Amino acid sequence: MTGISRAGYIAVIGRPNVGKSTLINNLVGAKVSIVSSKPQTTRHRILGVRSEGDAQFVFVDTPGFQTEHRNALNQSMNRVVKNVLSEVDAVLFLIEAMRLTPADEKVLKLLPADKPVILIVNKIDTLADKTRLLPFLRETATRFDFAEIVPMAAVDRKDGDRLLGIVGKYLPESEPFFEADAITDRSERFLSAEILREKVFRLTGDEIPYGIAVEIEQYETEPSGLRRIHAVIWVDRDAHKPILLGKGGEHLKRISTEARQDMEKLFDAKVFLQCWAKVKSGWADNAALIKSLGHE
Repeated sequence: MTGISRAGYIAVIGRPNVGKSTLINNLVGAKVSIVSSKPQTTRHRILGVRSEGDAQFVFVDTPGFQTEHRNALNQSMNRVVKNVLSEVDAVLFLIEAMRLTPADEKVLKLLPADKPVILIVNKIDTLADKTRLLPFLRETATRFDFAEIVPMAAVDRKDGDRLLGIVGKYLPESEPFFEADAITDRSERFLSAEILREKVFRLTGDEIPYGIAVEIEQYETEPSGLRRIHAVIWVDRDAHKPILLGKGGEHLKRISTEARQDMEKLFDAKVFLQCWAKVKSGWADNAALIKSLGHE
């Protein structure tokens, strides 16, 4: 790649369900991190890459920092957040407009003093009375020495492009880390598991809590380009399996169909996807099982 004069790693941090994955996907221009109305959906350190002009942005989508539940899974997620902050060149700290919760305050204490931190005040598109925003920004600005404060909507492409222009000046001079057309460092196998997990969260609502994991048992790419994928959706309790399956397997069939459609769009290829539902009790509290399922 030629023409890149700046490149750097930018952490995206905030409490669960504040819009981190939505922002990453907006900035990258593709779905590389799963989006759900449920918190705790991002469990891995995910890199999203965007090359624009003379700059390459490498965004790190961190798990939402957990302040309540102390099981092995959440402890692993919190370690990821802390490690990311020690390694990046800049930080995007997300909060919701008009909300600074105790959970936000705890994340605030993790912010590094030796790196530029840009405060992203998200979801301004949901405000009925925008005149209240400026006093909120002034008050929040007193909480930390932010390099910039950017009110925006993470779903808005124009806001995403504006944010790129702001972040770009904080990138160090550097050769690029990835090819110009790269959008993530994650494999198709990993992205397939994440897409499937997103569909489970979206389509089961509150019937199945966070005790699910996806394991790709087989992933093959045929000469024609067809991806042949066999996946297992692990649930934490026996009672959750029939909920996941649905009557006559219809629920799991819908999950599989929507996941396959998203995979085909992302990979630009046909996908054959087979899914099974199985029980692995207590996996979220078992550090060894967590590692075996691909968590850091």
